Parts: sequence; C-alpha cells; structure tokens
Amino acid sequence: MKPIKRIHSANSRIPLKFKIWMYFVAFTIMVFVLLWLFQILFLENFYERMKTKGASDSAATIAASYDDLDSEELDELISKIALENDLCVEILDRYGRSVYSKKVLGDCLIHGRENSTYIYVRMISDSEDHIIKYKIKNPRSNYDMLLYGCTLGDSENPEGYLLLNSALVPVGSTVSIIKRQLMIITALLIVAAFIISLFLSRRIARPIDRITKSAEELAKGNFNTKFDGRGYLEAKQLADTLTYAEKELSRVDTMQRDLIANVSHDLRTPLTMLKAYAEMIRDLSGDNPKKRNEHLEIIINETDRLSAMVNDILDLSKLESGRQKLEPTEFGISSKLSEIIGRFKGISEKMGYNIHFAPDEERMVRCDVVKIEQVIYNLINNAINYTGEDKQVYVRQINCSDGVLIEVEDTGDGIEEDKIKLIFDKYYRSENHKREVIGTGLGLSIVKAVLKLHGYDYGVRSTLGKGSTFWFKINA
Repeated sequence: MKPIKRIHSANSRIPLKFKIWMYFVAFTIMVFVLLWLFQILFLENFYERMKTKGASDSAATIAASYDDLDSEELDELISKIALENDLCVEILDRYGRSVYSKKVLGDCLIHGRENSTYIYVRMISDSEDHIIKYKIKNPRSNYDMLLYGCTLGDSENPEGYLLLNSALVPVGSTVSIIKRQLMIITALLIVAAFIISLFLSRRIARPIDRITKSAEELAKGNFNTKFDGRGYLEAKQLADTLTYAEKELSRVDTMQRDLIANVSHDLRTPLTMLKAYAEMIRDLSGDNPKKRNEHLEIIINETDRLSAMVNDILDLSKLESGRQKLEPTEFGISSKLSEIIGRFKGISEKMGYNIHFAPDEERMVRCDVVKIEQVIYNLINNAINYTGEDKQVYVRQINCSDGVLIEVEDTGDGIEEDKIKLIFDKYYRSENHKREVIGTGLGLSIVKAVLKLHGYDYGVRSTLGKGSTFWFKINA
C-alpha cells in the first residue's frame, strides 16, 4: 500500500494545542475588557441611574401613603426610607411652605431654604408630568446632588409637594480604587489564565497527538497499529473508528493479495495448457487429425475459460463503479428458471449432477432479465461446485405477496457462521474451495453487485455438514 501524501493548508499548520491555548487567552482578555468597560467607563452613569430610580421609588411610596397614614406613622415611614436611601426629605404645602423635614445628610441642598424650595415648586408645576429630576452642584461642598420633586395628591390641584435630595458620592475616587484593584486582579488572573490554558490545551491535544502518530503508521501500511483514545469521549470514538478502519483495510489488503494470487493461479493454468497443447500440435499431432482435433478442443475450452474470467472481472468492475445501467423488462419467472436449469442438462448428464426444480405458479416480474439470469446461473453453478457427494442441487420458486423468493440449495459441507458475511466478497475465497466445474470464481461477487443494483434483498442460510441455501427476493 502506498503511503498517503498529506497536503497542508496554511491554516492546518497551526497545532491544535496552540489553537486551544489562543482561544483560552482570547476569551480571558475579552472577559477583562468587558469588566473594565462596565466597571470604569459605565460605572458613573449606572450609579446615577440607580440613585434616580431609588429616589423615584421612595417618592412614589411616600406619595401613596401620604393620605392614608397619620403623622406618627408617616414620620416613621419617611425616616425609614430616608435612612435606607441616604435621602433628605422635604414636604411642602400647596403654597411652598415647609410642613415636614427629615435631614439625613450632613448638608442638604433643600433643608431650610424656602427661597430655593419656592423655585423647585414652580419647576414642578411647570413641568409636563409634574416631576423634576436634576443633578445640582452643592455650592458649599461642591458635590453633585440629586434633586427629585413631585406633587402630592392630584397633580393638577396638588395638596402639596415632595422634594427628595441625595448626595451623589464622587465616583471618580471610587473608580480610581476599583481601577487599581482591577489592575492587580487582571495581572494575576492573566498569568493564571496563561498557565491554566497552556496546561489544558496540552492535555486536550495529547490524545489527538497520539492518534495522529498512530494514523501516520497506518498510512505507511502498518496494520498492527494501536489507537489510544484515552482522555475524553470524542478521542475515544475517533480511536475506535480508526481501529475499525484499520481492521477493514487489513482485511481488504489481505483479500486483495489473495485475489491477485488466485486470479494469477487461474490465469497461469489455462495459459500453461494453451502453450503446452499448441506445442504438441506443432511437434506431435500436426499430421494426426484425431489428436490434433482433441488438442485444439482443449485449447478452445481453455480460451473460453480465460475469456469468461476476463468478462466476469470487467462486468464486476462496471457493476461496482455504477457504469452498468439496468434495462428492466417484464417476463415470467417460472419459465425463466426452467430455461436456465435446462442449460445445465449437459453437465448434469455428463458428471452425474441432479438439479431439482420446485416451481410455484407463474408470476410476472419486472427487472433486468439478462442480469437476473446471470444471478440465477451463478447461484446454480456455485451450488454444483460445492454440493455434497450425492451431487444434488435444489432450486425453489416461492411466490410471496410482495414478490418472488428464489432459493438455491446444495448439500455440501456448509459455511462457518463467521464466514457467512464474507462469502459474497469479491476478495474472499472459501477454504473449502473446489475447482469450478464451470465459471470463474467471481460468481457470488457478481450476484451481490447485481442484486444491490436492483435493490433486492439477498442472503445465505447454512448449517455445517448439511449444506447452504442462497436466496434472493425479486420485489413485486
């Protein structure tokens, strides 16, 4: 077997473990890029949105409970909300005067500043939805402050106004702290990711490397190669598949060698006889008509045998390559079987073989009559070659609802169970092989190819010491 030439593309030159390592590293870098983006660039906007939502929810809670709770319960509720959300709360009457204040922050922007609150009331009244949300700079602390305001009661005729004030903690300093932490964490984790990904990539690629080396040995023709797929399921499945392929290649290689040996032997024998009898005619029997005719008859028979062998090999090649096309016609199968069996009358009378035919009612079938004739002829010929000492062969036609079953039975030694699946292989020759009375030794291979081309079921039943029955079914 010639070594397989490997063609590498540019991309296939990169080892698997290096690719896996690159994927791990790229994934790690992507995770850290996303982490930096969300923690550093978007942290401030996210923080402000969360503070605004918190103030909005708190305002809605206070506004909903304003008319339902007494002053003591309302004070308890507002105190709880203010403490949990770091809010300053100011409730104004409809004229903008303060009626309730809750100071939690050290420096509230709205607490005790009626001039400012009057401005905020006007802003609430003038807004489309009667709600204001502003980020305002505290003039004393220079911190950004969140101001949230809404009406209490009916927005068109409010009972009062609610103002919430909360300091927006400087995010810049927080970001600096987070940034330093992320730098340290990123450096440590990237180093760890490089080491872990390198280890994992080698571990994942190791079974593939082992299988690749074994496959290279198989490509060189070493059919005793062991494929080790330990590591993970996919590698084990690949190893099992290659092991099966190795067994099949070994079997095909052995059968191919056997075929060449058998065909060479079958060709050498008639060629030797042709040469020998031609020399005899030349040297001895050229002037003796009787002897010359006998020798010429032998030459003609051996030439026919050679021609039949070559034709069978060509037919088998055409069938298996798909170049042979079917030409279906309709005919009666019972009469066709009788006709084919009649062709064996001469050999039956000459060598003592008995072919028993058990027909069923005539059934019209549609298939390639020439090729089905070849199948039946080869099966009967095979039975003659391998039948027992009683020289009995049985042919049966069995009509079924979905077709016609044809059986050809011999009384020979039978076939071992483990050999039955090989009997139709063109590279297989039975250990009980006899020299063919007629035929070339490729008959069953042609039977298999023709029946597969028709899509018909076929097979063989065999019992050691009792004989074999070959069958096929012509579909209705």
